[in-house]
Amino acid sequence: MGRLVGTISRGLRAPIIHQGDDIAEVVVDAVLAAAESEPITLRDRDIVAMTESIVARAQGNYASIDDIAEDVREKFGDNTIGVIFPILSRNRFAICLKGIARGAKKIVLMLSYPSDEVGNHFITEDELDEKGVNPWSDVLTEAEFVKIFGNPVHEFTGVNYIEYYSELIREEGAEVEVVMANNPTAILKYTDCVLNCDIHSRFRTRRQLKRAGARIVYGLDEIMTKPGKLGGCNETYGLLGSNKATEETVKLFPKDCKALVCRVQEMLYEKTGKKLEVMVYGDGAFKDPVGKIWELADPVVSPGYTDGLEGTPNEIKLKFLADNQLADLRGEELQKAVAEAIKSKDADLKGQMITQGTTPRRLTDLIGSLCDLTSGSGDKGTPIILIQGYFDNYVDE
Repeated sequence: MGRLVGTISRGLRAPIIHQGDDIAEVVVDAVLAAAESEPITLRDRDIVAMTESIVARAQGNYASIDDIAEDVREKFGDNTIGVIFPILSRNRFAICLKGIARGAKKIVLMLSYPSDEVGNHFITEDELDEKGVNPWSDVLTEAEFVKIFGNPVHEFTGVNYIEYYSELIREEGAEVEVVMANNPTAILKYTDCVLNCDIHSRFRTRRQLKRAGARIVYGLDEIMTKPGKLGGCNETYGLLGSNKATEETVKLFPKDCKALVCRVQEMLYEKTGKKLEVMVYGDGAFKDPVGKIWELADPVVSPGYTDGLEGTPNEIKLKFLADNQLADLRGEELQKAVAEAIKSKDADLKGQMITQGTTPRRLTDLIGSLCDLTSGSGDKGTPIILIQGYFDNYVDE
């Protein structure tokens, strides 16, 4: 056992990114400058990651509220629109809802309860039990929900999202009716024209709606798939993964990320002689045990990564080895036996007991979560992450 340090994740400072900046050049310069200042020795299979925000900013991938409204009018006409299963977020969804409302005459807003898809709670599960409400079968009007549960506000933001979203819709000149339900087909009692705003369950929701007879069905990922007047769009994810930029614009999820990460990889190889892996990352995939919020409000953790980040970990559990096959060994003899077990492990350990307790998730989801936690979402000013030693194991020198 030579090296005594394993994985290191560093946040790298970068200049504020503006539209038109060469983001590949900015990232490469930041990595090389950081390596020189610390100093850091770059190695093959180090990982360089950049947050999706700086990529979208450099691309100028923005849409206006009017762009969203125009797309909604084109798809739904004058029909009452059932807007179902949005997340509760001033940053993520409120600005999109503003555009949707501007393009509609009436909206029936159907909210899931006791929480939204990513864990923002109206009420607790215990309150459901106390009141005898079954969220899977009970469809509640706004008045019924308020009568049973009062006017709940979000634990961290202090926002009453029923009131906030309703007022936002009215301010854009549209009528609004609020329903609380978890079965997507419940909206068909009010309208057969539906915009489903859920993220990770969106395909199943659309299938259920169409099977139940919905006449017009689009998802949030199908709004802004073509350029608006500001020129921004996302052909794959539409408005999913967008963030508020100004009161009248949203920053969309970045596009063409595969070409970008490959270019950064090539540039780093030209300048260092090392083949680093590169990825773009958004929200990490983890759950807050106190607030119950599941962080992943983006459609994917990584919209683009180099080929070396494909797949899942193929690791054995050292604790399992030490407690079982190698339980009688100690000291140098144990170290040698562990090293031999690692060197001789199968190329695919799936299903073997020796992997029990390792994390069965995609590499990009694991690494993206590490990046998101490292960079944070506030004023750290480190939108580029350098990870070293991630692919090392116990026997690597």
